Amino acid sequence: MTAPRPEDGTGPQGPYAHGAYGADGAFVAAVDGLADPLSDPLPDPLKDPLPDPLHDPLSGQHASPWFRSESAQGDAGGGPLAYGGPEQPQGAPSEWYDPEGYRRDWYGSQQAPAPSPGPSPAPAPAPVSAPVSVAASAPVPPADETLGLRTADTRRIVAEPGERPEPSETYEPTGRFEPPEPYEPAERPERSAPAEPVTGGRAERRKAAKGRGRRPAPTAAAAGTKPAAPMSRMEARRAAKAAKDSPAVVASRAVGEIFISLGVLMLLFVTYQLWWTNVRAEQIAGKETNKIQEEWAKGAGKPGVFAPGQGFAIMHIPKLDVVVPIAEGINKEKVLDRGMLGHYGEGKLKTAMPEDEQGNFAVAGHRNTHGEPFRYVNKLSPGDPIVVETRDAYYTYEMTSVLPQTSPSNISVIEPIPVGSGFTEPGRYITLTTCTPEFTSTYRLIVWGKMVDERPRSEGKPKALVG
Repeated sequence: MTAPRPEDGTGPQGPYAHGAYGADGAFVAAVDGLADPLSDPLPDPLKDPLPDPLHDPLSGQHASPWFRSESAQGDAGGGPLAYGGPEQPQGAPSEWYDPEGYRRDWYGSQQAPAPSPGPSPAPAPAPVSAPVSVAASAPVPPADETLGLRTADTRRIVAEPGERPEPSETYEPTGRFEPPEPYEPAERPERSAPAEPVTGGRAERRKAAKGRGRRPAPTAAAAGTKPAAPMSRMEARRAAKAAKDSPAVVASRAVGEIFISLGVLMLLFVTYQLWWTNVRAEQIAGKETNKIQEEWAKGAGKPGVFAPGQGFAIMHIPKLDVVVPIAEGINKEKVLDRGMLGHYGEGKLKTAMPEDEQGNFAVAGHRNTHGEPFRYVNKLSPGDPIVVETRDAYYTYEMTSVLPQTSPSNISVIEPIPVGSGFTEPGRYITLTTCTPEFTSTYRLIVWGKMVDERPRSEGKPKALVG
């Protein structure tokens, strides 16, 4: 049988031939008694403090579990410990504490040599050493450096790409580990398909560039609805025929458009009659009044026969605040629609002038629209003054009576002695005629008056115009 070699540690000169681990199975028992930091659960410094490597659980004293025979003083030992402990008995290997070696052996990946297969002597009792204070000399093992990495890896597995959470604050220098809270990933945003390259002209590239930032329209699949099946040719024809309007619908639509157009035209016509005609007539009447006054200032407009439509006098009704020119004739377009009063001076309807010694000075005017000078003539009361101004004098009349309604063909109201006025003998009278009711021309409203004053212009205005 071949003798054991000294290089494998089992010979008489090997480190395992004598000493604390020289017995058979002593080394294996010592290794099994150690705690494996890679397989055992992490210690909790609050509940399970880290084991003291210098504390012997059997004897209750501190003793290093690692022995380095190469550092002992001599083969047989006998020297004092490296950290100043008590002397070892004769024949036992001396030990010393190396912080760097302890840290490398505790956390490193060194593998202990296999025990000798041969018979080994019985394990010697562990050396007893005096209790040593390790608070100042023995360093505290550092915390596991892979703890934070394992926590980050756990988060990295749960989180989605692009949504990695902030680093957890579970790592503590004391080695205490708190499991991270379960991470609930947010809903992943829908990613649109990559845009296809545009191979058209400049206009097409611009359109494609504008449409990249817009959200694509939801498809039938995204909306949760089934795409409609394609229609046959017959179904397409029926759908197109049903989409067309029937003749009745077309006719009713045309009639509705016609009525709407007529309503708009009527509204415009009413607006023209009630508003615009008054504006236009007042402008024309004002210009005619200024023209008459300018002619009087130049010495023109002598009493006599005037042409149809020619202005020759101005009527003042102080109570109604009316100042309107009087023109020859009662032509609707040339006189009345221009906002002026017309003098009955033609044919059978010819009446007297204000300067005549006797007669009835009769005039007509609109009650509504076209300036409506006689709009409120029905509000005159007996005694209200009516002044007619001519080139040479002011003629003042007082209202005496009114005929609320008569036929348009009743010309007796403008005779020299008007019928129905209450006058019984010839005199110098005035007659005002207009339409009634308002906004119609069915009947005529008649107002009569009698001259009470004739005043030359050289003497100034009468009291009716001054007061």
